[in-house]
Amino acid sequence: MLTRLEQTQQKYGGMNKIIDSWLAERQKLLVKYCKLAGLPPFEKETKALPKNNLVNNFCQRLIDYLSAGHFEIYNDVVKKCQEHSPESAMLADKVYPKITATTDDLVSFNDKYASLTDDTDLDGFDTDLSVIGQILEARLELEDELIHVFYLNNTEQPAT
Repeated sequence: MLTRLEQTQQKYGGMNKIIDSWLAERQKLLVKYCKLAGLPPFEKETKALPKNNLVNNFCQRLIDYLSAGHFEIYNDVVKKCQEHSPESAMLADKVYPKITATTDDLVSFNDKYASLTDDTDLDGFDTDLSVIGQILEARLELEDELIHVFYLNNTEQPAT
């Protein structure tokens, strides 16, 4: 996921403040996820479950990311696509509901783990975290499609 982020940043970074902000928030989320999951470049300190504060921090970042997407970024991106052409609007309208469909599962993870205490039963946490990683990966692919449409609509195309 971090490699994909780097590729997206290289391809689309610097073209628009909205996209740059979005990608910066994505990076923060993915770093928290990788730390929590013990994925490269991070490693788990032990084979034990992560500390509550790491889980809580990830959940907060996840909700911040979802909120920024739904209440700020997506509206701006879809609006720009609609202004550009009917084809862009149709593509954005096709991708956006797929992104939205991932939100319920991500919010459910947050609801389950955001307020951990020392007494919280973490049976199944590793499985849940793995599933959330897959959902995030699918969501980021869809968001990249939306970014691509936005990019095509907001850059000068060479005359043919």
